Amino acid sequence: MTAMTPHSFLDPEGWVPAKGYANGMLAEGRMVFTGGLVGWNAQQQFEHTDLVGQFEQVLKNIVAVLAKAGARPEHLVRLTWYITDKSEYLGNLKEIGAAYRRVLGRHFPAMAVVQVVSLMEDAAKIEIEATAVIPHE
Repeated sequence: MTAMTPHSFLDPEGWVPAKGYANGMLAEGRMVFTGGLVGWNAQQQFEHTDLVGQFEQVLKNIVAVLAKAGARPEHLVRLTWYITDKSEYLGNLKEIGAAYRRVLGRHFPAMAVVQVVSLMEDAAKIEIEATAVIPHE
């Protein structure tokens, strides 16, 4: 890992490579943590009632918080997703993947997706926590 490389993927020998996420990441630098962000706009209003629309907005919200710290999507090392409907998630994987690539590109950090009974915002279908590491110059 060099100063210009924000992270290294950790894939143990003999493991099947992860698709769409990393098994682990090694990073050095300044750390950025987001709270649990939901799919509402800057005025805390939901423009989408569907999971895919809210998911894309959550990712845009994450990018906005990262930018405030001088970080970019490729600095993400971990995402934890909380979803309220596993069936809706699984039924929209193609659309979710397309939204992910539109906003974050092809950078896939360590991720976990957890189904929860509900979120604190009643209209929210997804909440994501993000961790990024801005490499030392």
